[in-house]
Amino acid sequence: MIWKPGASRVALVTGASRGIGKAIATRLAAHGAAVAICARPTPGAADLGTLAGARADIEAITGRPVVAVPFDLGDRSADRGALVRAVEDALGPIDILVNNAAAGGFRPFLEWTDEQIEHVLDLNLRAPWDLVRRTLPGMLQRGRGAIVNVSSQTAEMPVGPPFPATHPSERGTIYGGSKAFLNRWTTSLAAEVFGRGIAVNTLAPQAAAATEMLLAYADLADYLYEPLETMAEACLALCTGDPATLTGQVALSLDLLVDLDRPVHDLAGRTLVDGWQPADLPARIARMRAHIAGALDAPPSNVDRLGSSRRATTGDDDQGKERR
Repeated sequence: MIWKPGASRVALVTGASRGIGKAIATRLAAHGAAVAICARPTPGAADLGTLAGARADIEAITGRPVVAVPFDLGDRSADRGALVRAVEDALGPIDILVNNAAAGGFRPFLEWTDEQIEHVLDLNLRAPWDLVRRTLPGMLQRGRGAIVNVSSQTAEMPVGPPFPATHPSERGTIYGGSKAFLNRWTTSLAAEVFGRGIAVNTLAPQAAAATEMLLAYADLADYLYEPLETMAEACLALCTGDPATLTGQVALSLDLLVDLDRPVHDLAGRTLVDGWQPADLPARIARMRAHIAGALDAPPSNVDRLGSSRRATTGDDDQGKERR
């Protein structure tokens, strides 16, 4: 069933205190969804965004109330079902699930500890799996639903030899591997529930999303960034499309917008974003792809070192998934 403006839908977006999650939650609310957001009770880099701040901002932009649930999806002792119950007690059954919270970072293979590996796998794989396990039965019963797992271009295997001299290519073992697994089980789930009114997709930025964290602390080339509006618009497209055709996608944001010829609106859904419409995107995509392939003479970035500062790479801090 296609979700049209004005129709009632309940959406849960994880890792939404800032960045990609907050942008997607805003766009869904502007489209008419009853939105719940979650993030860690005590986030890292709170000066760049908090759960309470995100709720206030989304409500101010959309004029719609938002439910904010403090919850640490990376806590293995926490009952993730409690998050689903809290949202459904407040808003009703969940129709749209956006699994955005993640952990990551780029490190040499031998520097990853067992504890770090387990944390990435818990947050990137087990948390979305658990939340889907708890929301899918209701979607199947109602014959409608949308699941979007936020993934990463880093899941794509580097082409070589010689290999691109980029952090995702050389140091993407755990983060890229976890996102490759996420892509694979997402497409199999889409195949399993096909024909039952439920769309299941993954979505990743084409290269890097212009989040608060990266804009403040990273030194990436400007041409690698896309605005948060493109990620939010692409996610909305996956949540409102026909599940008979727009499912099982391992989508990159800008590619998807071009394929769908989808206009990109601001987060309030009112005005078009200048310079980021479908006709503007092929040239931008080509330059991003050239960088990813190592064809551009770009200086080394500091992305692999962000996680060693006070900026954590887990939960709603998003560093691991903003740079693809």
